[in-house]
Amino acid sequence: MKQFVKNGISYLLLTLGALMLILPFIWMLVTSVQTPAAALAVPPVWLPRSLQWTNYIQAWHAAPFTRYLLNSVLVTGTTTIGQLVTSILAAFAFTHLQFYGRRILFALLISTMMVPGELLLIPNFVTLAHLHWLDTYAALIIPWLTSVFAMFALRQAFAAQPRTRYYAACIDGASNWQYLWQILVPANRTTIAAVAILQTIGAWNAFMWPLIVTNSELLWTLPVGLTAFTSDAGTNYPLLMAATVLVILPLLLVYLLLQKYIITGITKAKLSAGAGRQTPTTSTIKRENII
Repeated sequence: MKQFVKNGISYLLLTLGALMLILPFIWMLVTSVQTPAAALAVPPVWLPRSLQWTNYIQAWHAAPFTRYLLNSVLVTGTTTIGQLVTSILAAFAFTHLQFYGRRILFALLISTMMVPGELLLIPNFVTLAHLHWLDTYAALIIPWLTSVFAMFALRQAFAAQPRTRYYAACIDGASNWQYLWQILVPANRTTIAAVAILQTIGAWNAFMWPLIVTNSELLWTLPVGLTAFTSDAGTNYPLLMAATVLVILPLLLVYLLLQKYIITGITKAKLSAGAGRQTPTTSTIKRENII
């Protein structure tokens, strides 16, 4: 009976927490299909009598959202791939290569994570102005091709791999490049996937930096394009919420498509955490994965 009551209280608290988290999304969906008058009604209307599905069409044509979508896909894809490549190479260097000042350099990089990002806006803006990169794709992409957080996460994952696996690969004739991309990266694909998802979400939802470094609407991304529904005359909340739904829809679809792969990867990681710590030998590493 005590266990039943304990489980009931836990489920109740989790349900209340889930409702609190999902309530803003429900309000967004409801507002996106309302009229402007109903969106500003007090008390709020949670069950509209008529659904204004044309709000989505009007929101899409109210601004060049096709251009914004292409810009978001370009910026998100290039920055995510760039961060993964640079972070993987940096993590391998800090874990497997011996060079002077390695610990000091790593400590300096980690210390940059303690600096608020808002403090770096002005120095980065001035740097781009001197390079004449303002209002270009270079300003949206190049400053974000590296990530200290991604490097730190992958460095911790690479450091957890048995050192004898690296020695065995070297004995079998594998170079550092072959060991990195054919053994180390596949062995840590779960961590790499998690880092890629976090970086994708961050790049897709970025608002402040694209707003500062771009002046032309042709370079705006989707989050910046939402400002088109706010003017001196006020905000058209139904169209704004409809456009917001369109902005988050790609991320939602990506999560739904990759959900089973994410869960499978996490489950395998948990199962292999306890059973996969045996010391590998040369014979346990397949030669076809090295050559």
